[in-house]
Amino acid sequence: MPHYGWLGTLVGWLFAASSLTPSLLPRSPLLQGVVTGVVAAFGYGVGETLRWLIRRISPWRPTPAARHQAWRILLIVLAVGSVVMLLLGRRWQVELHELMEMSPPAGYDPVLLAVVAVLVFVGLVALGRVLRRLTGWVIRHTVGRLPLWLARTVAVAAVILLVLGVVSGVILRGFIAVSNAAFSVKDTTTDSGTVQPTTPLRSGSSQSLIAWDTLGRQGRNFVAGGPKPAQITGVTSRPGAAEPIRVYVGLQSAATVSERVDLAVADLRRAGAFERATLIVATTTGTGWVDPASVDAAEYVMGGDTATVAMQYSYLPSWISFLVDKSKAQEAGVALFEGVYRAWSQLPADHRPKLYVSGESLGSFGGQEAFGTLQDLRTRTSGAVLAGTPNFTELWKSLVDGRDAGSPEILPVYQQGRGVRWAASPDDLAAPPTPWDSPRIAYLQHASDPIVWWSGDLLLHQPDWLREAPGSDVLPAMRWLPWVTFWQVTADMVHSTGVPDGHGHVYQKEYVDAWVAVLQPANWTPAQTAQVRSAIGSD
Repeated sequence: MPHYGWLGTLVGWLFAASSLTPSLLPRSPLLQGVVTGVVAAFGYGVGETLRWLIRRISPWRPTPAARHQAWRILLIVLAVGSVVMLLLGRRWQVELHELMEMSPPAGYDPVLLAVVAVLVFVGLVALGRVLRRLTGWVIRHTVGRLPLWLARTVAVAAVILLVLGVVSGVILRGFIAVSNAAFSVKDTTTDSGTVQPTTPLRSGSSQSLIAWDTLGRQGRNFVAGGPKPAQITGVTSRPGAAEPIRVYVGLQSAATVSERVDLAVADLRRAGAFERATLIVATTTGTGWVDPASVDAAEYVMGGDTATVAMQYSYLPSWISFLVDKSKAQEAGVALFEGVYRAWSQLPADHRPKLYVSGESLGSFGGQEAFGTLQDLRTRTSGAVLAGTPNFTELWKSLVDGRDAGSPEILPVYQQGRGVRWAASPDDLAAPPTPWDSPRIAYLQHASDPIVWWSGDLLLHQPDWLREAPGSDVLPAMRWLPWVTFWQVTADMVHSTGVPDGHGHVYQKEYVDAWVAVLQPANWTPAQTAQVRSAIGSD
């Protein structure tokens, strides 16, 4: 292998082998191959850097015969080690599938994994060598004008700035532009079975201020869906259910964020939302999606005496918005809540609905950005249900970091659970046994949800959740490894919703117990909770 260094190859393989260890969710061979190739290329760079340092401080050089023998031994070790690690990797993937209550993969193609890993590795190493040659070219053309140390500094800085400029200014912007163009077309479509509402209590109806064809694909799904009064009565055994109000503003409904907020508030007034018992401000995910399980659950629990408002801020799918478009979620979440809150706070205190906040993923992040502290959230609302909160959410992060001593990061206890609680399953809401004062804030988060646990800190720092005992749906074999774990969890985000309810980034039936706990409906029974859970699961 004349074009690769011995030490770099060894360290690169060690990184590649470690990438086959389990992370939060099952991965396909293709995705695993990409992760393996990326971390192998980084490991190769680490190994080659060590080789350079050794050569700088030691005069010893191996003979050609010694190098040849070292390569023979290394290749044998790598061949045997690769077979062993691929077999172990497959076993871990089977265990992950079983832990997620999924059927084990019929075949886990190690050849595809290896081919993809090698291609990614070779491509990234080649790119690194191109950048190194570019740096050398800059040095050669500046060394006559500048001292050598300064020429090297200028060359490295110039190449770094060039790479950052190309990545952020050309590749990233181009990717976002292409994605926006592609998904904006998809946003104009309407799913099969989605029909324009006839009730005036929904945006997009003939009486609404917001036209049906401006709502976007997810907005049309939102206003056309949900339980009807007869369904609510049948499931909860409570007569007299009302038709829930749903208001939605799409990107095409108005030109600016402020205009869309004004339109949402005006349509709330038109529909009589401020006369309902419960008003929920739901911040959407990237494409404008609102989790129907959350909204449906609240409507069942409150007998339909609810109004829910949401607003689209992007065309991009959640995983793209999550990585590159967080500011839009923040802007929309703050603007919508503040607009609704202004209108709500002008009403007489005894003639206005209870105000709640909800959101999942980027919706949870955007919804929380309207509040600086937990006290602010509890002062200006009657409660919140927030699911799959991203790790970069400041309010969530401050509460988790300030948790009571001894409580784990995956299920924190904050100030003895008196104002806010976390749950991975319904039973978690009952802990700790201290009183849960109103207003109540409920966070839903699974130990296996990569959206919650992904952070740039994973590159170099071991998080508390990987020091503690693993959650019920995380393999005990998962370990934190510098650089490797970051890329594993990044890859997990791709399949974060491809697992059953109760795992990863899929929250459905948990919403029922959370809304029951937060809304505190009078004379509600555990049997009714179970009935609504069944109804949510069958939607």
